[in-house]
Amino acid sequence: KNLLCLAAGGGRQSSLYSAAGANVTVVDLSGAMLELDRQVAAQRGYSLRLFEASMEDLPMLQDGEFDIVIHPVSTCYVPDVAPVFAEVARVTRPGGIYISQHKQPTSLQSSIDPNREGYLIEHAYYRASPIPAPHSNSKSSRRLRESGAVEFLHRWEQLIGGICRSGFVIEDLSEPMHAKSDAARGTFSDRAKFVPPYVRIKARKQGAGKADPSLWVPQ
Repeated sequence: KNLLCLAAGGGRQSSLYSAAGANVTVVDLSGAMLELDRQVAAQRGYSLRLFEASMEDLPMLQDGEFDIVIHPVSTCYVPDVAPVFAEVARVTRPGGIYISQHKQPTSLQSSIDPNREGYLIEHAYYRASPIPAPHSNSKSSRRLRESGAVEFLHRWEQLIGGICRSGFVIEDLSEPMHAKSDAARGTFSDRAKFVPPYVRIKARKQGAGKADPSLWVPQ
């Protein structure tokens, strides 16, 4: 299968999919992250295509080129997800699948650290401006928010509705489990008991052609 790792530089995912037999292309805005993919692939004898570009604009990729698009958490760094989903739809063949992960809106709204009452909703849901940088420098903060990065909240209608409006049908949705019942108060795993940090979405591109059952990804 032809597989696109979108905004997935860093050397972790591309070689795993290469090992599984995919023809892998990686697009990332960071040349340093792509260099890690290059190094890991060279060490293991894999061949990758690497492009330094924004996920919002992929002119180097052909229409319907990919059977699978894997897209880890990164849409929070763009102000508008619609151009991203439009480009993913353009480069995915009919019947192909799109697996994406996003920061849940409530997680970006909520405080990083608890007060005596718990974790608080600090930021408005309906907004066009970025989420303010957190005041905290705790381990939980460093895991939840990248230092110095500008992040945007995307509403559920923009995430789920945006994927559907771009030409996909949602087939599954999961919330990766990071909560731990015995987690110390204020840690990442404690916060995740009350505020789930991420959502993972599986969608299939609509259009001519029969869906390929082999493209189903095990849960």
